[in-house]
Amino acid sequence: MMNTRQLNFVWVVLMLATLATYAIGEVGAQLGIVGPLAMTALLVISFIKGRLVALDFMGLRGVKFFWRGLLIGWLLLVSALIALAYWIALK
Repeated sequence: MMNTRQLNFVWVVLMLATLATYAIGEVGAQLGIVGPLAMTALLVISFIKGRLVALDFMGLRGVKFFWRGLLIGWLLLVSALIALAYWIALK
């Protein structure tokens, strides 16, 4: 079980990641951060956020590898399918 200090740290990381995705979406186009670079950054940040939520807020950090692996695998699958759809749309 995580203590409050650790959960607060994870929460701050999640908020910073949310601000980063907002900045990429709103300011990124003005700065020229668009296309595959922006999509890759957003997918990586989304994966990290999903992993933090699953492991820390859902309490899966201390459970058997099977359950953690199942959820992390699902996150990887969804991310890969989104990346594939984006790559197909570029053609």
